[in-house]
This record gives sequence, structure tokens and C-alpha cells, in this order.
Amino acid sequence: MDMNLKKDFLNRWGTYFPGAELPFTFFWSHDLHGAQPAKEKKEWSCFICDLAQVRKGKSLAFTADALACAGAKRYLGFSDKLRPDFEYFLSYGLPGRVEGERYIKTPEAVKKLTEGMPFLGIKEKYIIFKRWDALEASDEPEAAVFIAPIEVISGLYTLANYAEDEPNGVICPFGSGCSSIVYHPYVEQRYTHPRAVLGLFDPSARSCVPLGTLSFAVPMKKFTQMIRDMEESFLITPTWEAMMKRMKAGTKAG
Repeated sequence: MDMNLKKDFLNRWGTYFPGAELPFTFFWSHDLHGAQPAKEKKEWSCFICDLAQVRKGKSLAFTADALACAGAKRYLGFSDKLRPDFEYFLSYGLPGRVEGERYIKTPEAVKKLTEGMPFLGIKEKYIIFKRWDALEASDEPEAAVFIAPIEVISGLYTLANYAEDEPNGVICPFGSGCSSIVYHPYVEQRYTHPRAVLGLFDPSARSCVPLGTLSFAVPMKKFTQMIRDMEESFLITPTWEAMMKRMKAGTKAG
């Protein structure tokens, strides 16, 4: 991790998004990198809820055994399996066997969707989550992830499109909360021209984050450019100054 980049972002974030929550990052490793091992899970729980500790500044390292959801194991790169009858679970269910979430209309559509999301095949033991201010020189984050209210998302979204010459610098693929925070940003990071990922629309994960917030995950290739662009972008204009006052006051339009 470039420590100058870390410092530059902290300074600029404090200037243009005063009081806003810092992003966290993730990367895979065989070493803990100073993070605390997350406890193994015996009963089902949503991985997104565990990230509340990371957002408060605690660095956590997850193994496959620390993830109680089959979806999280898959979308964080540890397993190529999904729960039995997943295509029915995500659609209309099987009477007396599987209660359906009804997020996708048919099992056939679920199968087609999952076939388009290949297994990441991560080999490292841990996926490590650290808040931005906890990053060290030896860390190599894949993406910066914000959990933020819409006014902050507005600024991030606009900044993510600032250096683009086409309108899709941000994507919003359908998926679980963990896929929007880890899977899709990591896939984007592999590309020459990665895009940011807007997410956390998953109703099953919404109870794990504050009301009125969404996720905004930016692959590090793109995030590095966004940091460099901050001091020449719309963030230095009266328009954003008015937005900062609005956020500070907590007012609503109208």
C-alpha cells in the first residue's frame, strides 16, 4: 500500500466529506497482516453484519469456517458450492422442502444468473478487512468499500464518472450484499478499465447496515485515480460546498 496515497485520501476525505465514515478495504493473504481472526460460526448469520466491527476500526481476517453462509463462502472466493436447491431458494421455493426468497422469478433464471458468475478460486487462507486508516505498507487492498448515505454516495458516484468518456463508470449488478461488496469489485479489479460497484440492495442484508445507506465499492485501480482527481473535480466548486452544508445540517430538499 502506498502510504502517501493513504495519507492523501484521509486529508481530502476530511476536507470534502467532513464527518463521513471512512471506507474499508479487503484483500486475501496467507498471513493475518495484524488483523484479528474472526470467530468460527456454528449457526447461520449474514457476513455483512460482521463488517460493522470493521467499519468501527477493527481489522478482521475471515477463513471459510468464519463464514456461516454458503453464499458468502462462494462470493468471497472460498467455495464453488451454493446451498442445495439454491435455484429454488432464490426463486419460489419447493413446498415442504425449501422456502423461497422470491428474489428471482424462476429457478431457470437463477441457474443462468449463477452460471454467469464464475467461482473466484482464491487460494489464500484469509480474506482480510481493514478500515482505510488501519492500512499498512505491506497491505495490498483490492478495493475501497463505502457504506454511506445517499448524499455521500452522490459525491462518490459523480467522482467515479469524472474521468470517464462514457456513462457507465459505475455498475449496479444484481446480487447478494457480499457479492456487491467483494465479488463484483474484485472481478472489476482484474480489468484494464474497472468500474465502481453500487450495491447493498439485498433485502436480506439490509438489517446489517444503517437505514438509508448503500454500498459503493471501488477497485483500487480506479480508486487511485479518483483520489488524484478530487482536488480538480466538482468537489472544489460552490455546488459541492452547498452539498457539504446540506450534509452537515442534515436538511432535506423541498
